[in-house]
Amino acid sequence: MLEVDVTGTLGAFDLDAHFSGGAGVTALFGQSGAGKTTIANMIAGLVRPARGRIVIQDQVVFDSARGIDLPSRARRVGQVFQDARLFPHLSVASNLTFARWAGGRAATRSLDEVVELLGIGHLLKRKPAHLSGGERQRVAIGRALLSDPQVLVMDEPLASLDQGRKADILPYLDRVRQEANIPIVYVSHAMEEVARLAETLVIVSAGRVLAHGPVADIMARVDLGSATGRHEAGALVEGTVSLADETWGLAHVDIGAGQVIQIPDPSLKAGDQMRLRIRARDVALARERPDGVSIRNILQGEIMDVSLETGPYAEVVCRVADQTLRSRITRASAHDLALAPGTPIFLMIKSVAIERRQRANLTA
Repeated sequence: MLEVDVTGTLGAFDLDAHFSGGAGVTALFGQSGAGKTTIANMIAGLVRPARGRIVIQDQVVFDSARGIDLPSRARRVGQVFQDARLFPHLSVASNLTFARWAGGRAATRSLDEVVELLGIGHLLKRKPAHLSGGERQRVAIGRALLSDPQVLVMDEPLASLDQGRKADILPYLDRVRQEANIPIVYVSHAMEEVARLAETLVIVSAGRVLAHGPVADIMARVDLGSATGRHEAGALVEGTVSLADETWGLAHVDIGAGQVIQIPDPSLKAGDQMRLRIRARDVALARERPDGVSIRNILQGEIMDVSLETGPYAEVVCRVADQTLRSRITRASAHDLALAPGTPIFLMIKSVAIERRQRANLTA
């Protein structure tokens, strides 16, 4: 459990952060300079808030009213930064065990367990100079886990990697999320990472928390577009693979009420639980079920809300099988279709629009 209720100063503006998170990933999302890293550093004990309270795993680590301000070492924080910050003269094996040795902490996780979790067994004898960027970050995550943390703070851990390296390391972060069983604070300005990993989403703008809560609920809100970015607008849906079509390499994901989304992934198998990020710009709408089209995903839903923006666009929030999807269309289209809350609607999503980095296998 993580509880944060702090205020302070961040450059030219005041910082005000209030949110809580559970044993999974709490993502701090916002544009560059929003204050995400400062909040993360307050949790880690590297920056002191002006006042407030921070609780990690039922331990009060900061309370200005009671005069409590535990140093970073006493908070048992495992940190992962944008750059791996490995010791260049030490092997991977020595880097992994350094924090445990330096901190004199008990071994609640074995080296073998962490090495297997992150797939770095073949790297143990190498020096950091002989690792790729993604490999260095995996070693840095392993070192943090082996420090016996009660919270893991990851500050833009994939920011320095290209898309290929990000795709390589995201499955390992999925595994850490599933198996670490500790609160993870994940700082990012990349919505695809947040959507894949987080259970709780905290939107930060100009030093203030604008909203926080379950990631699917926050992503469904159209009033946060100025903080999240219109290009990032979308929604999350969860479901279970009901069929793995080997002939065409498509997985059929049942999202409830008999509605299915097909995604191109021959590696999935029946029973896998999935989280899919569907971008609003990839969802088209129709008043009648279309026929003779290449789009394989045609879902039946109902319009919940229509937000007409200043300019050419409209945001349409729809309910599909007790889940929420968003569509970003032109205001002219919304007018021509006479869209309004309560209107039955068909949603069309290209299978190829759901990229691998926008999906997470939730099966532990």
